[in-house]
Amino acid sequence: MTHPETFRDSVSARLEAIRQPTLVANGENYVMVPTPNTHLLARHIPDSKLIIYPDAGHAFIFQYPLEFAAEVNAFLGK
Repeated sequence: MTHPETFRDSVSARLEAIRQPTLVANGENYVMVPTPNTHLLARHIPDSKLIIYPDAGHAFIFQYPLEFAAEVNAFLGK
């Protein structure tokens, strides 16, 4: 069985090895993928951009379609 610390270190190392710019987005009230995990993910991926949408959960893309589309277009336009 893998020790939780070892697993966590392994995952962190793999995330830190990502060299592509990465857009990380979530709603501030997402239950299945808790928002603090999204912050953690973005912290471990170099050159990532984090976007958290207020008063949103799983459906943040549908709640903020124009804003999200603008963010994606800006991110891809870099």
